[in-house]
Amino acid sequence: MQRRQGRVSAGLLLLLYQMSQVGLQNIPPVTLGVLALNIFLFLTPVKPLSEACISLGHGFYRQDWQRLLLSPFHHAHDWHLYYNMVSMLWKGIKLEKKLKSVWFAYVIVVFSVLVGVVYMALEFVLVKILDDPSYEMNCAVGFSGVLFALKVLNNYYNPGRVNNILGLPIPSKYACWVELVAIHLISPG
Repeated sequence: MQRRQGRVSAGLLLLLYQMSQVGLQNIPPVTLGVLALNIFLFLTPVKPLSEACISLGHGFYRQDWQRLLLSPFHHAHDWHLYYNMVSMLWKGIKLEKKLKSVWFAYVIVVFSVLVGVVYMALEFVLVKILDDPSYEMNCAVGFSGVLFALKVLNNYYNPGRVNNILGLPIPSKYACWVELVAIHLISPG
């Protein structure tokens, strides 16, 4: 789990282009702050990915709790950053206007920590059910879990909508699950 740091790449340039197309003045402040934080930490990571990722072994058993805060804001590569932040851009614009900035910031902070906790809990369940200790060391980084939670929240506030996923019309209450499977098929791991 290594990547080059401080390198401007195609995914990052495309993300900056997408943000310029929306216009910085049209991006609510918390959403813009989350985008900026993720870009900054991609270019200048606090720790290497192997020391920022969350796993049951590192986070819980070794009590390296800082990983709960680091893992959502570190990305494996530029395309990982791009896809997550473009998704954040659109979800953030919709939800921050609906929830207002202070509440939206609170939601981002809570989801960022809870996603790591849920990830470790799922790893624990897999270890116990499958009797396979290797699941303790599966390490994850990225904002995808927070985005999934934001997608569920967005569907709650906008019921009855139909989303277009890979050209298929999907009712919004199922869209987050179809999107999760589609992302896994398109970009496994």
